[in-house]
Amino acid sequence: MASHRKPRSRSRMTGGLRTTPAVGITTAALTSVALLSQTAQAAPAQPSSKPRLEEVQKKVDTLYRQAEVATQKYNGAKERTDAKKQQVDKLLDDVAQRTEEMNTARQKLGRYAAEQYRSGSVSDTATMFLADDPEDYFSQRQLMSRLTDEQKKSIDDYQKQTRETAKKRTEAQSSLEDLTDSQTELRSTKETVQSKLSDARQLLSELTAEEKARLAAIEKAKEEAARKKAAELAAKQKAAEAAERKAAEAAKEREQSSGSSSGSSSGSSGSSDASYATKAAQALAFAKAQEGKPYVWGATGPDSYDCSGLTQAAWKSAGISLPRTTWDQVEIGKTVPLSDIQPGDLVFFYDDISHVGLYMGDGMMVHAPKPGTVVREESIYYDGTSSIHSVVRPA
Repeated sequence: MASHRKPRSRSRMTGGLRTTPAVGITTAALTSVALLSQTAQAAPAQPSSKPRLEEVQKKVDTLYRQAEVATQKYNGAKERTDAKKQQVDKLLDDVAQRTEEMNTARQKLGRYAAEQYRSGSVSDTATMFLADDPEDYFSQRQLMSRLTDEQKKSIDDYQKQTRETAKKRTEAQSSLEDLTDSQTELRSTKETVQSKLSDARQLLSELTAEEKARLAAIEKAKEEAARKKAAELAAKQKAAEAAERKAAEAAKEREQSSGSSSGSSSGSSGSSDASYATKAAQALAFAKAQEGKPYVWGATGPDSYDCSGLTQAAWKSAGISLPRTTWDQVEIGKTVPLSDIQPGDLVFFYDDISHVGLYMGDGMMVHAPKPGTVVREESIYYDGTSSIHSVVRPA
C-alpha cells in the first residue's frame, strides 16, 4: 500500500505548485542531473568483473578434472574403435577369400556347361549349371539323378560358398556400422577434451605475472602440506610394521618354548608377498624411468603418457596386463585399505575414478598428473585426503 501512496503524494505536490512549463522543464532537468550524478558516483564503486585468483584456480582445476574424465571416455572409445576396425578388416578379408572360392566353384560349374555345349547339345544339365540357383533348378527338373558324384560335389560347394559369403557380407556391413558409431563417439570425446583444455589454458593466460606468482605459491604450500601428510602415513605404517614384527617374534618364541610348530601357512603367505613385491619393483622401476616425460591425454608411451597409460605400461613391464581406462583398472585385482597400501598398488582418485597413480611407498606415488605437467613423484595427498577413492593391488 505504501508504494502506491508515494507516487500520489508526489503528484499532489507537483499539482500544488502550479508551475509554468518552463519550471516543469527545469525540474525535469534537475532530476535527470541528479540521476546522472548518482550513476556517475556508483560506477567507480562497481566491483571488477574479473574473477578472483582462487576462483580462477577452482575453475581451472574443474576443467582439468572434466578433461580427465573425457580422456578416460576417449581411451575407452579408442579401444573399442581399434577392436572394431580389426574385426572389420578380418571380416573383409574373409569375404574376399570366400568370394574367390565361390567364383572358383562357379567357374567349375561353367566348365561342365561348356563341355555339354561342345558335345553338340545344351542339355537340361548344362542349363542347370548356368542358372543363378542350380539347386532350385535341379529340384524343379529332377535332374539330380543325372549328375555324377563330382558334379554333385561342385553344386554343393558352390551353394555353400554362396551362403557363407552372403553371411559374412552381412556381418561385415553390421561391423562397419558399429565402427562408424565408435568413430563418431571418438571424435566427440576428443572435441570435449580439447575444449576443456582450451578453456583452462585461456583462463591461465589471462592471469597477470603477479597472479601467476601467487598461484605458484599456493601450489607450493599445497605440495608441502601433502608431503607432510605422506610422512605421517609412512610413520604410521612403520610403527604398525614394527609392532607386527614384534608380535611375530613373540609368537615364535612361545612356539619354540612349547615345542610346537605351526608356521607352514605363514610361509605360503610370505612367498606370495615376495612374488608381488618383485613384480611391483619391476613396475615401479619402469614408471620411474618415465619421469620427466610429458603428460599427453590418450598417450600410452613410450614418449608420453596419460595417467592410466602410465600404470598400464608399468605393470605390463612386470608381466601383468591391465585394461586401458581407470574405470576398468579399478576392477582388477584386490581392493585394500589405505592403511595396508604397499609399493606397486594402484591409487585411484575422485568419486568419478578419473585419475590413478602407482604407489612407491612412504606416502608417495609416481603418476602423470595433468596436461602441462610431466610424469613425476608426488604425495598421494596431492589433492587432499578426501580425493583418494580406493587402493587396488593388481596382482
